[in-house]
Amino acid sequence: MAAGNSSKPDDVTRAELDTTVIVGAVAGDDVVKDRQHVEQIHRAEALVETLEDTQERLRESARRVLGISRTAEEPPPLAETVKRSGVGWYPLVALGLLIVVDQFQSWGFFILGPEISWALGVGRGTLTFLVLLKTLAVMLASLPMAAFVQNRPKRDVVAKITAFGWAAATLFSGFVINVWGVLLVLVTDGASTGSVEAVHRPLLMDSYPPEGRVRALSGYRGAAAAGTIVAPLIVGLVTVLGFTWRGVFVFMGILCIGAAVLALRLKDPGFGRFDLERVRQTVRADAGAETAASDDRQLGFFEICRRLLLIPTMRKLMAAWAVFGMLFSPMLTFLFFFLDEEWNMGAAARSLFLAGVWVLALPALAVFGRRVEAMFRDDPGSVVRVAARVLLVFVAAIIVAALSPWFVPMLVGFAVVFAAAALIQPALNIVMLSIIPPYMRPHASALSGIFFAGVGGISGLLLLSGIDRRFGIGGAIVSMSVPAILAAWVLRTTARSVNDDLDRMIDEIVEREEIEILRLKGQHLPMLSCRHIDFSYGQLQVLFDVNFTVDDGEMVALLGTNGAGKSTLLRVISGLGLPSKGSVHFRGADITYVDAERRLDFGITQIPGGKATFGPLTVLDNLRVYGHSLGRTTKALERGIEATFEAFPRLDERKHQLASTLSGGEQQMLAVGKAFILQPRLLLIDELSLGLAPKIVGELLEMVRRINATGTAVVLVEQSVNIALSLVDHAYFMEKGEIRFDGAAADLRGRGDLLRSVFLEGATKGLEI
Repeated sequence: MAAGNSSKPDDVTRAELDTTVIVGAVAGDDVVKDRQHVEQIHRAEALVETLEDTQERLRESARRVLGISRTAEEPPPLAETVKRSGVGWYPLVALGLLIVVDQFQSWGFFILGPEISWALGVGRGTLTFLVLLKTLAVMLASLPMAAFVQNRPKRDVVAKITAFGWAAATLFSGFVINVWGVLLVLVTDGASTGSVEAVHRPLLMDSYPPEGRVRALSGYRGAAAAGTIVAPLIVGLVTVLGFTWRGVFVFMGILCIGAAVLALRLKDPGFGRFDLERVRQTVRADAGAETAASDDRQLGFFEICRRLLLIPTMRKLMAAWAVFGMLFSPMLTFLFFFLDEEWNMGAAARSLFLAGVWVLALPALAVFGRRVEAMFRDDPGSVVRVAARVLLVFVAAIIVAALSPWFVPMLVGFAVVFAAAALIQPALNIVMLSIIPPYMRPHASALSGIFFAGVGGISGLLLLSGIDRRFGIGGAIVSMSVPAILAAWVLRTTARSVNDDLDRMIDEIVEREEIEILRLKGQHLPMLSCRHIDFSYGQLQVLFDVNFTVDDGEMVALLGTNGAGKSTLLRVISGLGLPSKGSVHFRGADITYVDAERRLDFGITQIPGGKATFGPLTVLDNLRVYGHSLGRTTKALERGIEATFEAFPRLDERKHQLASTLSGGEQQMLAVGKAFILQPRLLLIDELSLGLAPKIVGELLEMVRRINATGTAVVLVEQSVNIALSLVDHAYFMEKGEIRFDGAAADLRGRGDLLRSVFLEGATKGLEI
């Protein structure tokens, strides 16, 4: 509301405000103006509301575009799907070759661990610790790679460079002479393998249409299984030919270099050409628009990671990856000592054993891939339930394998164990990578690797090392059935949220595209639009389906009972709290998961109640801190400081005084000075008048009017209904986390049923409402 819309004097008393606003006459013209203004806002809100109808109407069409429909025809043969992709078999073959040779150094160290330990004088525990450091390298390298490719389609470059990296690490593994050399090659190999976690699977997802992705991922996982067959065979063959473990690594390193050369023609197809772009095209066709501008406020790296972990399915899948890592990663380390100590197998025998137990995984993946493709098309959640059942098969097989006194049951048991492990990964990956936008897939893939190898693998190694010392290696392997059962239970609970999260992603894409189309058509949209916001502090939900709108230059009052959620809503708008449901749009862009620091740059500033100044700093330094938070130039900062001192001469007199020594009113003046420095588009003020004398309140109100008159929209959370309603023409009322009233301030004055609950002992005391 403009400054001219209120004529309250600066020195008005609290009692006068109370009496005048609630029981005093309200000019009829002002009431009409207020209502017309709010009706205009509601028309803009109604435009946004139509998006919900569009989302519901297009949801099924978007699902079909993503290859999910109960009525869809049988997927075409993989060869036909690959042909339609336009890139042929090359991406799958090239990435498959890379994952094959990526296995070489790891399996070489697993199989030849006893020989390396004896030759270099490195104990089993030390070698296990070095492998753990390699795992940490994978974990630390994958996320920077995801950050590098999030805004540019350069996943092919990362895949090729890192392929040469692990090829060099494998080659030079044959020349290490001490524990430091082992550490260097393991960490180098691990850092290079970070690309496998971050970019390989997302690159495959974008290379092939949805109807062939499960089979493509299964083929890729089959290549990884083939690598675990080829690597042991190479170790066994080279060892039989009389070469030492050093010769084995040199030979494998040469093969790695050859595979890296063959992968040089890899190209990144871009993000989401078979899914995101198709859904966008569906929205444009429905709206009769040819194109829409892309969102220019894409999330940053940490914002993406945080966003992913707020998705219920993602949280549960990460927990499942961690528990799965607890049982599978340590098993690989302990298995070869188990074969050496319990079955007296040498390096060649261990190599043949590993190759043999992985053979079953190849036909299992071939059958499983097509079956899961059909299941995913019918019900994505069912894929997770199947993965849970496969884990239970894993449990039974590992118990048989570890406890069997006979060789054949032990061999068959481990074959089933590795086949089950191979099947679980493509099942979880297709679900995980399908419920998020394409540009987030590298981050999700990297996070899953961290939870699997980092969180789970490290925890499992530490846990099993203690069990090994007490119950032996066989007992340690059997104990892995416990986390397997836990992982199966987690997956069963995950299946319930998969479809909801898939629809949520579709709705977000549709909403973003529709808003861009409306903007291009010149439709007026509210400056700030919070839609269906839910927010919780832990298990305590505070906001329930909150809709809140602020238009350009508007001044809005947010009123309500103590604990109603007013301050929490401001935190959601400013980015200090992230909703569990709903969206926040600012000037047409989705900022729901944008960090608070970036929102400040967009023009959103909050003045928190009683916490807006830095006590140990002087008044002048407080103002400088406000300005430097946006990297303001010196001249712009000085102009803002001068404007603050002009508005509040009292602060000028105390500019070298510590903020903590100011009175409460002076501290609030200093807090309001932030707006003169930052010149925000939207100013959020929480409890401006709390505990202040009426005269000081009047001065502050005048400054708020001046700030609003410059075009800054203001949201005022205020303890006194009368102070708030004296400033605004649009008001919201909250109770128990819900919006109970949204309309003209004049109309709220007549809602005694609402005001009585808040101000029974305040503004309404002694008044008839």
